[in-house]
Amino acid sequence: MNITKFEKVSLSAFKNACNDLGFNLNNIEEIYQNIQLPKRATKGSAGYDFYLPFAINLKKGDTIIIPTGMRCKMNQDLVLQIYPRSSLGFKYQLTLDNTVGIIDSDYYYALNEGHIMIKITNHSIQNKTLELEHGKAFAQGVFVKFYKTIDDEAELTRSGGMGSTNL
Repeated sequence: MNITKFEKVSLSAFKNACNDLGFNLNNIEEIYQNIQLPKRATKGSAGYDFYLPFAINLKKGDTIIIPTGMRCKMNQDLVLQIYPRSSLGFKYQLTLDNTVGIIDSDYYYALNEGHIMIKITNHSIQNKTLELEHGKAFAQGVFVKFYKTIDDEAELTRSGGMGSTNL
């Protein structure tokens, strides 16, 4: 049975993430209310577009962590892989700082509510500034089925967020 779906994190989880990341947003409740769930652009699209909760201005060499306001519930045999939108990679050499974001199924239960954060850097070789409005698609997530080895012995249970297993 497929239980895969995107949901918003709570307003308090979104506020905490924004505060922790240094965003001083006077209208945070309005921003939260306007967060869009990821969706596919066409019937043939593999990726679900992630949208900016607020506008960003990223100069060459600048990095930002985007609190998407999203979490994802999915079957245990799936992983959500996050990539930059290909058009932004072509035009601005925009990259994810971890190359490919990996969202495990048990991240949904993390202490931060499984809040998906996406860290991007503008590596523009033409010295271009990346200016994106609120609601603009900037990344995409693709669901991939994965398999375990027959001798897999993983027993840890996730408690924290990113990097919490210390492996």
